[in-house]
Amino acid sequence: MDHVLDNPAWNALETGNKAFAGGNDIARYFPKEVSPFVALNKTSAENFDLLFNTIPFESYFIFIAPHDIEIPAPWETLAYLKCLQMVLDDNAAADVDDADLVPLTDQHIPQMLELTKLTNPGPFAERTIDFGHYRGIFDGDKLVAMAGQRLNPKPYAEISAVCTHPDYLGRGYAGKLLLNQARRIRQAGEIPFLHVKAENERAIRVYEKLGFVTRKEMSFYVLRKGAL
Repeated sequence: MDHVLDNPAWNALETGNKAFAGGNDIARYFPKEVSPFVALNKTSAENFDLLFNTIPFESYFIFIAPHDIEIPAPWETLAYLKCLQMVLDDNAAADVDDADLVPLTDQHIPQMLELTKLTNPGPFAERTIDFGHYRGIFDGDKLVAMAGQRLNPKPYAEISAVCTHPDYLGRGYAGKLLLNQARRIRQAGEIPFLHVKAENERAIRVYEKLGFVTRKEMSFYVLRKGAL
């Protein structure tokens, strides 16, 4: 039997993120303004065709696979990424002083978009905040670091959009935000995990120090609809 995290977007749209799910029993997608992730219950050329015809809007899309796959036409592959899928070890400590972490709301969206555009932690759109649980660190009125939750393939919950303004690196903000998210997820009875680009050695070292262990190397495909 496949592991839940081998197909995280599909299982998220089946469980913890079900309220966002568009599509059918074979091909599903998130609203464009929330997330570009799309998913299939089983990878096949026939199902990719169904996905192509199921999504009612144009955009770029991200498909996650537990190994390299062939993306069939008329889909076009814009980018291919290898990412480590890391899970927080059961015995890792998750205590943190989070007095300075501020819940982020709609009023903070412009700054959240600006920060993610600057730091590129992964896709972040106008309503990505709807995944919930976003927390930030401010310098005065300026948002300088943040993290939140994304995919929720129960019993796992993904920590995402972990980013720090370049002028504020080295202050432990990412670690503090990660541990805050991990503690919240554990208190909800779920298991924290995350994805990180395989070449991002600096971030991987931070995550490992905090207790995350690599479960698997995953393949991410950035796609768009090609001409029929």
